[in-house]
Amino acid sequence: MTAKDTATEIVRRLNERGYRALLAGGCVRDMLLGLEPQDYDIACDADPDEVIGIFQNAHKVGAQFGVVVVRLKDNVHEVARFRRDIGYSDGRRPDRVVFTDEKEDARRRDFTVNGMFWDPSNDRVLDYVGGQKDLEQRIIRTIGSAHDRFLEDHLRMMRAIRFACRLGWDLDEAVKTAIEGSSSKIQTVSSERIRNELVKILTEGGAAQGVRWLLDTGLMHWIIPELTSLEGVPQPPAFHPEGDVLLHTLIMLGLMRLPPPELAMGVLLHDVGKPCTIEFADRIRFNNHTRVGTDMTTGICARLRFSSEQTTHITRLVSEHHQFMHVKQMRPSRLKRFLRMDRFSDHLELHRLDCLSSHGDLENYEFCRTALDGLEPEEIRPRLLVSGADLISLGYTPGPAFKVVLRRLEDAQLENLILHKDHAIELARTYFSEMGVLSSN
Repeated sequence: MTAKDTATEIVRRLNERGYRALLAGGCVRDMLLGLEPQDYDIACDADPDEVIGIFQNAHKVGAQFGVVVVRLKDNVHEVARFRRDIGYSDGRRPDRVVFTDEKEDARRRDFTVNGMFWDPSNDRVLDYVGGQKDLEQRIIRTIGSAHDRFLEDHLRMMRAIRFACRLGWDLDEAVKTAIEGSSSKIQTVSSERIRNELVKILTEGGAAQGVRWLLDTGLMHWIIPELTSLEGVPQPPAFHPEGDVLLHTLIMLGLMRLPPPELAMGVLLHDVGKPCTIEFADRIRFNNHTRVGTDMTTGICARLRFSSEQTTHITRLVSEHHQFMHVKQMRPSRLKRFLRMDRFSDHLELHRLDCLSSHGDLENYEFCRTALDGLEPEEIRPRLLVSGADLISLGYTPGPAFKVVLRRLEDAQLENLILHKDHAIELARTYFSEMGVLSSN
């Protein structure tokens, strides 16, 4: 059974017991748009204990809000009681709820397109908040006062932008105005929730428009203030005919197609170091902008609570993105090390987007692709002929020289200068001798 089938079956069983039950929220919106809903939620007038009494595999997850999770077949659904929310002291959750009917339940929700119900018993949409009209007009509008809805849950400001971006719609002017007036309140939301919403804005579609709205409404000032400096920073026209740093970044974001989160963040932050490194000499230059940008990116990722693994990848995307301009001049060992970076496909895609959003020259991109196609995995990451244990057996004491010698040996191997272990050992002795390190043998 599909998720829609099991959700409909839950509604049917509740109806059989005399309860009013409807599919609710985002699933109704997506069905009307011809999209596959991520979740099918159900709203009803049965209290949690009554729901648990009907379904064998059910448990409470938010008893104070009248929410039960029901597992039917392989699908999981939330079944919530019709309610009205009262008070939002923490800017996230209602202080208390009053159980009520479907009309009041619709009015407590965030946006009109998320406030509709579908009655599967007669295949009828129930719309008490004007959601169908806004869906037809392709606009995100709050139910009631936008100011009040955002005071109830401050993250709704980012959610409004995310929905509009993902659907390719516009924001109601009242929504934009309310976000501008309340943007500072996003500070009360946990870094993790902000990060998750930002990642969705960047990866679900419409990222360029999303970032533009985050900047225009003032939200970005509280999320990643470093990005507010990009606008108006000029770039050398010979390399960046498109315009300033912000426009370049927005064009890159607009060219992305459902990127992984780390790549999206890398694109967003790849030139974050430019505003504070700009120099006007023979031409506009941004010396060390990747190094400065890498340090800034590390701080941004820490604030947004990205994992250490994600932070490492995002910062490396920023630190290495300028290396593509040197790939044709790299020694074979350096090029192979470059091509074998973790998740190199993300680096390559960022470079492609960087080129397409500026000068349009993909020569270095194609060079890397050709190099990768012509190399076997063992040529890029060969099994080392000599190990640290081998050096110890030769009578050398472990120390800083080991790292230097092993690195040089790998370089020689990557450049096909040594093919056998005996030759590698000879070369190791030579390297140690050049460094003045003696063997005890």
